[in-house]
Amino acid sequence: MAPVLNRLRRAQGQLAGVIAMVESGRDCKDVVTQLAAVSRALDRAGFKIVASGMRQCLSDDRADSAPMTEEELEKLFLALA
Repeated sequence: MAPVLNRLRRAQGQLAGVIAMVESGRDCKDVVTQLAAVSRALDRAGFKIVASGMRQCLSDDRADSAPMTEEELEKLFLALA
């Protein structure tokens, strides 16, 4: 989960930058550009979470719970859309 945390921390830092830009009255174009970077960072973190979850769900060492269905996996991906 370290890569996911790194991506979330990066998004957190970028979001703090967006907030500071808005508070200081920066140009709207600059704010939107930075906000788009935050969105991409969150998307990448989300995809990493889903990919890690899929790997875990598809592994053979999941004796403690039932395997995820294809529909459940699809819902995970659609939740990011």
